[in-house]
Amino acid sequence: MTADIVTDVFEEHRPVLTGVAYRMLGRIADAEDVVQEAWLRWSAAPRDDVREPRAFLVQTTTRLAIDRLRQLQIRREAYVGPWLPEPLVTDFGPAVPDTAEQAVLADSVSVAVLVVLESLSPLERAVFVLREAFGFPYGEIATTLDRTEAAVRQLAGRARRHVEERKPRYDVDPVQRRDLTERFLAAAAGGDIEELLMLLAPDVRLVGDSGGKSKAPLRIIESQDKVGRFLLAVAQDQPAGFEIRVMELNGGPALVALSGGKPDSVFQIDVRDGVIQCVYIVRNPDKLANLAVE
Repeated sequence: MTADIVTDVFEEHRPVLTGVAYRMLGRIADAEDVVQEAWLRWSAAPRDDVREPRAFLVQTTTRLAIDRLRQLQIRREAYVGPWLPEPLVTDFGPAVPDTAEQAVLADSVSVAVLVVLESLSPLERAVFVLREAFGFPYGEIATTLDRTEAAVRQLAGRARRHVEERKPRYDVDPVQRRDLTERFLAAAAGGDIEELLMLLAPDVRLVGDSGGKSKAPLRIIESQDKVGRFLLAVAQDQPAGFEIRVMELNGGPALVALSGGKPDSVFQIDVRDGVIQCVYIVRNPDKLANLAVE
C-alpha cells in the first residue's frame, strides 16, 4: 500500500475503532490515545500482507484497549466518589441510516450500560462490545482475542447475563425522554418542587461524578424527596450568566450547564413508566473538557 492508501484505509475505519475504544474505556481521551496507537502500528509497515484491514485494525484497537482498561481499573479503585463515563456527543445521522442499528448503538453508549460494563472483566467487556454493539461474529472475536470460539461464546454468555441482571430497565422512546428532560429543567429552574417531585419515581437515584475536583455528592442520593430537594437547591444556587443547553449525549437528550460559555455540568436521566428513575450528574472538569458546545 502507498502512504495515501494506508491513511485512507485507516480513516475509513476510524469511526468503528473509536466506537470500540470508547465503549471499552468510557473516556474519550483514553479512546483517542488507543486509536492513535493503533494508527502508529498500522502505519509502521506497508501492510500489503493484510487481507482484511478492518479485522486487523479492530484486533489491534481491542487489544490495546484491554491493556489500557487493566491500567485504568487500578486507578479507578482510588477514584473519589461514584464513577460515570465521559459524556459523548452522539449524532449518528446518515452515517447509520438504519433505525434499529441506531437504537443498538445508542443503547450501547448509554450511561446505564457503560456503568454496568465497568463491573465486567476486560475480556468480558471486549466480547460484549464487539458482539452486542457491533455484531462481530464469534469466530472473528475469537481471532481478535486469541481465544477459542467456544471460550468466546462462554465469555459472551456470562457478560450478557451480567449486564441483563444489573442494567436498569428504562424506556428509550426519544420523544418521551426529551419531553421529560425539558419538563425536568423547567420545574427545577422555576423552583416548582411539586412538579419536580411528580416527575421523579419514588425510588429515584441521583449519581454524581466530580472525581473530587468540583462540588457534587460523593454518595448516591436516593428517594423522591431527597433527590428533588437536592436538584432544587442546585438550580437555585446558580450564578448569573448560567446557561442551559439541551444536547444529545450518550444516545439520548441531556442538559449541559454552561458557566462563562464553558461546560460546568451535564445532567442525564433514565426514564421508565413515564417518570425519571435515575439522574446522572457529571461535574469532573476532566470529563467535560472535550465537550464541544456550539
